[in-house]
Amino acid sequence: MDYKRLRQGMVKDQLIARGISDERVLAVFYKVEREKFVPSDLRKDAYGDFPLSIGEGQTISQPYMVALMTQSLELKGCERVLEIGTGSGYQTAILTELSEEVYSVERIKSLAQKAESLLKKLGYSKVKIFVSDGTKGWEKFSPYDRILVTAGAKQVPQPLVNQLKDEGVMVIPVGSIYSQELKVIRKKKGRVRSTTVERCVFVPLIGKYGWSENVGAE
Repeated sequence: MDYKRLRQGMVKDQLIARGISDERVLAVFYKVEREKFVPSDLRKDAYGDFPLSIGEGQTISQPYMVALMTQSLELKGCERVLEIGTGSGYQTAILTELSEEVYSVERIKSLAQKAESLLKKLGYSKVKIFVSDGTKGWEKFSPYDRILVTAGAKQVPQPLVNQLKDEGVMVIPVGSIYSQELKVIRKKKGRVRSTTVERCVFVPLIGKYGWSENVGAE
């Protein structure tokens, strides 16, 4: 398949057409090979306008949502970024292209190992990945200029607020198990202000400060 053509079509028809305008973000979406981050049997759908399963009950988000979240971070290239939910590693690669340092937390060991191996293979060797409860963040390397959460939270986890730098920005989906609002959280002088970007649907953020393991049965 002509993945380069599909990638160009995705940027034009799914991102630019919906208002993604950050030139740095668009350039990276032209560059990063999304097909490398999806299961081989789903590569024909890698640039479709929908999320795809990556196993373990997790997904790679639709391209537009990845771009919207990335644009909302307002990255300039010098930031230390914390990502909660490594997943396939696609969003991690995007963040690495656009910032100085990326630290990513994934609770599912098999996904973390697979993503880390792929990212290194693709040349993203500086990314640090940690298998842990993402709702607790990664205090060792805090504070962070930006925090991106790629799963739906019932509320903003306090440890993430604590680990966000003053003047920092966090992007996180917040709401119920089945539907959330994408929030941009800004921290200033220790206080946080929240704005809503768009409605969205993510897999639940599981952990001490999130949903429980048996959330689907609740």
